[in-house]
Amino acid sequence: MRLSLLLALAAHAGVAAAQTAPIDTAVALTVTLDRSDWRYHAGDTARFRVALARGGKPIAGARVQVTLGPVRMPAQRVDTLDLSSGSATVVATSRTPDFIRLTARYRLADTTLTELATAGFDPERLRSPIDAPSDLMAFWNRAIADARRVPLDARMTRIAQWSTPEVDVYHVNFQNHRAGSRLYGILSMPSKPGKYPAMLVVPGAGVRPYFPSVATARRGVIHLAIGIHGIPVDRDSLLYNELRATALQRYYTYNLDDRDEYYYKRVYVGAVRAGDFIFSLPQFDGTNYVVQGGSQGGGLSIVTAVLDPRVKAIAASYPAMSDQLGYRQGRAGGWPHLFQDSTRMSALPEKLATIAYYDVVNFARLLRVPGIYAWGYNDNVVPPTASWATWNAITAPKESVIVPETAHNRVKSQTDRMDAWLLERLGVR
Repeated sequence: MRLSLLLALAAHAGVAAAQTAPIDTAVALTVTLDRSDWRYHAGDTARFRVALARGGKPIAGARVQVTLGPVRMPAQRVDTLDLSSGSATVVATSRTPDFIRLTARYRLADTTLTELATAGFDPERLRSPIDAPSDLMAFWNRAIADARRVPLDARMTRIAQWSTPEVDVYHVNFQNHRAGSRLYGILSMPSKPGKYPAMLVVPGAGVRPYFPSVATARRGVIHLAIGIHGIPVDRDSLLYNELRATALQRYYTYNLDDRDEYYYKRVYVGAVRAGDFIFSLPQFDGTNYVVQGGSQGGGLSIVTAVLDPRVKAIAASYPAMSDQLGYRQGRAGGWPHLFQDSTRMSALPEKLATIAYYDVVNFARLLRVPGIYAWGYNDNVVPPTASWATWNAITAPKESVIVPETAHNRVKSQTDRMDAWLLERLGVR
């Protein structure tokens, strides 16, 4: 009787535990490669493993759609895999330097799970087909000289709500390439009297407000984050949303058929004028000056270091506006993908002539200062083809921080290494 009672109690406890314990119903879709660095030689076979599980177990009757092909190019294979066993392998290769991507999608109730992996085949052999004009530097030196005839006329407004006892924050603006054309930014400076190194942060693409870096200034570094559009950068987001949808929509295409009127002319010159502003600050030590940015800002970092010999080092993440004619080689080129429809290139001689003065690869070849660069292989905005073509064009001292799994973003390990590297160049410990 006592034994029966104990068994009954145990059974009841087991039922209660089963009713209250959390049940793992999470569905996990993964795509992995058979090499940890996702690197292969041309002609090698890359093996993509596509796996699907719920609570760690296969899903009966599961079907996963896969798309396979070069990044941002027409798919070579679209298929549906039976993943009832939990996983399947898809193989791919490339005979030429390129990146092959497998994207997997699984429909789950009212959502779709998407995962991808991208195999690089001899990426160190990728070269941009763009040629530099013979007067590239003469063109830009003249543009900068013309701009410097315009008084800087710098104005600074302290922002009390962002300032601290240790750091003064300002909304700043100064004249750019012609009278009345101004550039705006957010300046963060140590409030303690002294001389400090400086960092210019050039922006990624888009239209948005900008914010201070109190933490950087607290380390003893002058920090200037600029916008490129000649509008204040401290306003409500609604303003930028409206401009993004109207006057500044696709700004990177404006006047592309004229090298003197193309939108980025004032931007490239403006990055040098931002340096002029920093060098005018009495708090600046007059020597230690670095530039960093990601995407559009990554490209601008490279350009600024070539056009402004005062720059001592750069940090560039997935640099945009680079390798834009990569499509001519039958592979993905760089953002903003102006020439993705390569069949139309021959009909755009003026645009092709203009872009040669602006493509970042032509500046990367001229770099002389050390740099640190970050990117990933799953990036579809600045494809890894463009990041590698840019990296391969650089002969200056360089360090890469590649995390293959990342897309158009950096992870903490990349950010930490790049920040530490820049601070070392500024003599900050």
